[in-house]
Amino acid sequence: MPKASPSALVSADAADEGVPVSVKIRERLRAQNRRFNANDNIADCIEPGELAALLDEVEVKMQGVLDSMVIDTAGDHNTVNTARRVAKMYLNEVFRGRYVPQPEITEFPNAEHLNELMIVGPITVRSACSHHLCPVIGKIWVGVLPNQNTNVIGLSKYARLVDWVMGRPQIQEEAVVQLADLIMERTQPDGLAIVMEASHFCMSWRGVKEMDSKMLNSVMRGVFLKDANLRREFLSLIPGRRA
Repeated sequence: MPKASPSALVSADAADEGVPVSVKIRERLRAQNRRFNANDNIADCIEPGELAALLDEVEVKMQGVLDSMVIDTAGDHNTVNTARRVAKMYLNEVFRGRYVPQPEITEFPNAEHLNELMIVGPITVRSACSHHLCPVIGKIWVGVLPNQNTNVIGLSKYARLVDWVMGRPQIQEEAVVQLADLIMERTQPDGLAIVMEASHFCMSWRGVKEMDSKMLNSVMRGVFLKDANLRREFLSLIPGRRA
């Protein structure tokens, strides 16, 4: 195959220079026939240096939103750098779970053949509703029934996985399923139970403005689905919850 001439390479680089980084990332995802919904992780399609460029791009778009809302960011000392702050908040903090790889999780063999119920929680959830991008704040409890082949992970690693999955615009029902799939894949237990309780600011901050309402849902896998006694034991051991 003939090599491209230096001038052709320069032209290609020049053409690529003006393409927004979000378009480049989207094209890679589409080339792989990949979904890129709000709660999907796309870290493997982001090349080194592109996250910083994406931050700059989001800042420009956010400034456009503020301008369209008729906010004088040039004259208002409180909003002069708001576009940059909001862009950093979304990409580097509240939606970070979309743009960074899964945290490294060290797994150990179940050398002692542990087979008793273990519960981790409450783990704080900080997420956002994908309908209005309003905060979702709550707690998660994880129950694991290991077997001799289960991979054992440290207690803090459950919190890291929760933070990674929840750090995306989410619907609570889907988020809990996504987390359950991930923990099942990493640990291979006989059973897994997850309960999440959260306040949704899209209900308390807007809409019906119901301040005290919370959403509670659960996912049961393996023996937790079949064994009602085990299920009751797990639920009874969650502080403040009834079996």
